[in-house]
Amino acid sequence: MKIMIPLAEGFEETEAITIIDLLRRAQIETITFSLSEKKLVKGSHDICVQADLTINEIQKEDFFGIVLPGGMPGSSHLRDSDKIIDFIHYFNSKKLLTAAICAAPIALGKAGILKGISACCYPGFEDQLTDALVSNNGVCVDGNILTGKSLGFAIPFSLEIIKFLVNEETANKISAGILWG
Repeated sequence: MKIMIPLAEGFEETEAITIIDLLRRAQIETITFSLSEKKLVKGSHDICVQADLTINEIQKEDFFGIVLPGGMPGSSHLRDSDKIIDFIHYFNSKKLLTAAICAAPIALGKAGILKGISACCYPGFEDQLTDALVSNNGVCVDGNILTGKSLGFAIPFSLEIIKFLVNEETANKISAGILWG
């Protein structure tokens, strides 16, 4: 099982790394890619991360889902990328993992996949969750769509992804191993 995580200039570093780390601990192949032709991507706090691939090297058909880390202006770059919107449509249409945290659910809103879906995001971006049932919860799971509110929820968000992709037992094992919860 393989999951893609796009890294756009200005992504939230801790959210991205937490998700990547916990998914890999769960033996989920997690591939990062940059939105540009450069693999080195600078986050919102000037931390550079080397992506595995570039956007033109990734094939959506090879994956079981997408996870969008938040941060600004990274979330805006995700929302404004036609290729990311295409990926969101593809995974959601197949009921595969379609997940976003912090401000990144704005890309799900732009893609138009949140109608009647319970979703959360970083406060102040709710108006971009088009037709969603906006929640104040830290993490929302509604079918194949998972959303998280902020960096403070990166661990429970990641554990919910593990539950969705693998099972609750594995998520509990990872949680116990990092002494969280």
